[in-house]
Amino acid sequence: MTNFEERLNVIKAKHEQLLKTKNVKDTVGNGIYDRYQYPIITADHIPLAWRYDFNIVTNPHLMERIGYNATLNAGAIKWNGKYVLVVRVEGNDRKSFFAIAESENGVDNFRFWDEPVTLPETEDPDTNVYDMRLTAHQDGWIYGVFCSERKDPAAPAGDLSSAVAAAGIARTKDLINWERLPDLKTKSQQRNVVLHPEFIDGKYALYTRPQDGFIDTGSGGGIGWALVDDMTNAEITEEKIINHRYYHTIKELKNGEGPHPIKTNKGWLHLAHGVRNCAAGLRYVLYLYLTDLEDPTKLIAEPAGFFMAPQNEERVGDVSNVLFSNGWIADEDGTVFIYYASSDTRMHVATSTIEKLLDYVQNTPADGYRTFASVQTIKNLISANKELLK
Repeated sequence: MTNFEERLNVIKAKHEQLLKTKNVKDTVGNGIYDRYQYPIITADHIPLAWRYDFNIVTNPHLMERIGYNATLNAGAIKWNGKYVLVVRVEGNDRKSFFAIAESENGVDNFRFWDEPVTLPETEDPDTNVYDMRLTAHQDGWIYGVFCSERKDPAAPAGDLSSAVAAAGIARTKDLINWERLPDLKTKSQQRNVVLHPEFIDGKYALYTRPQDGFIDTGSGGGIGWALVDDMTNAEITEEKIINHRYYHTIKELKNGEGPHPIKTNKGWLHLAHGVRNCAAGLRYVLYLYLTDLEDPTKLIAEPAGFFMAPQNEERVGDVSNVLFSNGWIADEDGTVFIYYASSDTRMHVATSTIEKLLDYVQNTPADGYRTFASVQTIKNLISANKELLK
């Protein structure tokens, strides 16, 4: 056996061992959700055929020819009985693309399909695309709404970092063949747009995040809501804020819708991310809120603080101190699979139930926006527990 063959056998065996690793729940949870011990998709899960040239003549040392930096921010859907993620894969060249991975049980043994998604370009080609939200819409199409990034044409000479963002839109019937539609037309920059799964007053409804710039939210007040007539030529003429930012909270700098909300008998259950600035940089956490079933713009309940935040190894990565989610799946039995990325590096899963999440949202105290109010909330709980703890 040659050194090439020996190395190839070792690489294949190590990769297969990783793909077959069984995931287990953390032993101690908070009663709201369960985290799992291992990430579900990492750069090491990328198929070997995407990384190596297996020709001994052209690659005698069996070097990795194409490298990958991260697997993150995956949209999610239950498809043909499988748990399917449209993963943002970032190469060593900093370009992101979409690739589909699937699992039988939703918590481990994710394997990528044979090839990445071929996403058609518009007349103005994207430099980068990422963070696709998947929505199986009432109209029969599966839509993918994602961020389309291009260099800012108004940037001064020599400025190679300024960018402009738009919401790219594609749709499919089989997750294989994708039709690219025109980017969303809007007055502000949009890099966090989610399609509601049902028609509202005969129109398509979008959750937006208006921003004055690529990074700066500026006058954008939070998560917006807009109606459009046609997704094949989507244009927002008016939007209103339905979930606001607030000073000295987990979402004082930015907030944005994660995946599309889950429909429950108590209302629309939303998963979102909040961002604040601190000495270590931007800190991203996840939070939940509930809106009215008949009027999804009407806020019913929102617990104070974060639902999930980076912890332990999740805090370390390409962009540290970040949790981000744009995909979750609600099974018919009420189980909810929450897919989230940590530190822009790897994908994880947490599981809960509709019942538990609604209990959390409806019965966890809201934010009083002042220290005094927070202390009073704690004291109220202590008082209620006094007799029970005797």
